[in-house]
Amino acid sequence: QVQLVESGGGLMQNGGSLRLSCAASGRTFSRYSMGWFRQAPGKEREFVGRIHWSGRTTAYADSVKGRFTISRDNAKNMVYLQMNSLKPEDTAVYYCASSGGYTSNPGEYDYWGQGTQVTVSS
Repeated sequence: QVQLVESGGGLMQNGGSLRLSCAASGRTFSRYSMGWFRQAPGKEREFVGRIHWSGRTTAYADSVKGRFTISRDNAKNMVYLQMNSLKPEDTAVYYCASSGGYTSNPGEYDYWGQGTQVTVSS
């Protein structure tokens, strides 16, 4: 069993920054890739970014590339999502998830956090 807990969401103005954190427990965290996803009201859950278990490789959705950065600290069982230059269209519930593969497909992630709300005002 794996537990993932996100934190750091909140209300931010257009152009601001937030850092989301995801704390993992119950699994050998360093052996699994991690992903961030988001879901806005009335929309499907979408891929935001992923980080390889080694931390050496990341990938991002085009909509956040250059603005968002994923990092991880395997010693602390933590993964982070630094979000800069936030836009109103970034408003969503953000989820972290773990996967045995390095993928953007949410169906290949087996454990999910409860999500944290990010709201960006215009």
